[in-house]
Amino acid sequence: MTSSFADDTELDAIAAQVRSSSPLTDAELTPLLHEARRSPAGPAGASLVEHQLATVLDSALARRGRGVDVIDLYQEGTLAAAVAIGEYAGREGAAAGLEPYVARVVGVFLDDVIKREAEQKLADTLLVEQVKLLEAAELALRRRLEREPTALELAAALEWTPEVVEAVGAVLHRARDLYDSEIVDYLDDVDESDAGDTPDI
Repeated sequence: MTSSFADDTELDAIAAQVRSSSPLTDAELTPLLHEARRSPAGPAGASLVEHQLATVLDSALARRGRGVDVIDLYQEGTLAAAVAIGEYAGREGAAAGLEPYVARVVGVFLDDVIKREAEQKLADTLLVEQVKLLEAAELALRRRLEREPTALELAAALEWTPEVVEAVGAVLHRARDLYDSEIVDYLDDVDESDAGDTPDI
């Protein structure tokens, strides 16, 4: 059978599973919502979530290629759908409005997940750059002073506050201890020949 999603058999399996259930009619949804309101952790709530997974998958697929894996979006969206259904049942919402409500809540939630992931990646990138600058400054000052530079000396050289130097330095030392490959690979390659890339100290 040809995969609907290139190079993604796991996503194919999820799609086949969630789309195998027939949509519930309003007449079928109404008693389930009533039961979910009476017993939020009961089987009615689980059944409602199961029947909204196609909506979750559609929301995840609509955000494909935006920096978060579709499977991760689907998993996050499933949690959001469960919360949304519980809230909707508690509000005694009408059956006809359940799917649009879940779609709206899941969509807003996934957009926030994508935004937070992008912000975290940017922060990680900036932190790696700061660690590189600190390591280069340490090497240059150590060569010039023939001793370990102080936080104040590094702060002056980099035009940072001492607090930033200490915070970035803690990441640097932790990275060495934990063998953080992304940073340590760079650090292990730094030697005296890199002095030309250091700030003017």
